[in-house]
Amino acid sequence: GIGGVGSVAAEMLARCGIGRLLLYDYDKVELANMNRLFFWPEQVGMTKIDAAAQTLAEINSDVSIESYTLNITTLKGFEKFMKTLTNQVIGSTRSRQSGVDLVLSCVDNYEARMVVNQA
Repeated sequence: GIGGVGSVAAEMLARCGIGRLLLYDYDKVELANMNRLFFWPEQVGMTKIDAAAQTLAEINSDVSIESYTLNITTLKGFEKFMKTLTNQVIGSTRSRQSGVDLVLSCVDNYEARMVVNQA
């Protein structure tokens, strides 16, 4: 999720020059988020994913950002989540089973934590 923890983690990874970030959330930016997240007031009403992608691109345009507006606790959302995690990286020079090297679980509820643990 791109909330209080996820937005800070994504920002730090972008600043460190991580090559590719996959972001998942289904919520929208609210004015109440301004005190603890890296969103801008003009992003209120946008999905957190779109706002995060915009902000992270401003921080480091070299980072490839894949954003997914979905709820991983639904069957459809979980299936999409799993598919994106296992996709091969296009243009990758190494042979890998998965398209990701690390998953940071920055979700704010037990159900979502269990879903990430299953992945």
